[in-house]
Amino acid sequence: MALAGPAMPEQSLKKVRSDQACFVCGAQNSSGLQASFLTDSKDCSSFAEVQLGTAFQGWQDVIHGGVVAALLDEACIYACRAAAEQVVTAELQVRYRKPVPVGAQVEVRGQLIDRRRRIWLARAQLKVAGVLYAEAEAKIYRLN
Repeated sequence: MALAGPAMPEQSLKKVRSDQACFVCGAQNSSGLQASFLTDSKDCSSFAEVQLGTAFQGWQDVIHGGVVAALLDEACIYACRAAAEQVVTAELQVRYRKPVPVGAQVEVRGQLIDRRRRIWLARAQLKVAGVLYAEAEAKIYRLN
């Protein structure tokens, strides 16, 4: 599964209002990732780049899998937020392809794949230097 290419078209990008305390996207959470997601409302996709330092290490020189899952989850949520403001994850399935090294600059992309009433399907990929390291599929519950 390949998600949107290396660059998103600027005319449809928008910055989604975020909760400043969120572990993944909260700019005021000093112990969080502080990922800044862009969404594309035309194709219901999301994108962020994040540098993952030692604060997020699991095993020696490897980023904790829970941090990787959190980034993939957030990419799915933001892709869905391009179409609805209030959504939450109902289920997340992560596939780890390679251990993400500490210090890596990662790019994470999400895509809304299917909408059925209140349960939507989204997918996300996490890459380092264009190489796939992890991917996820999520069932997202639309609240509004």
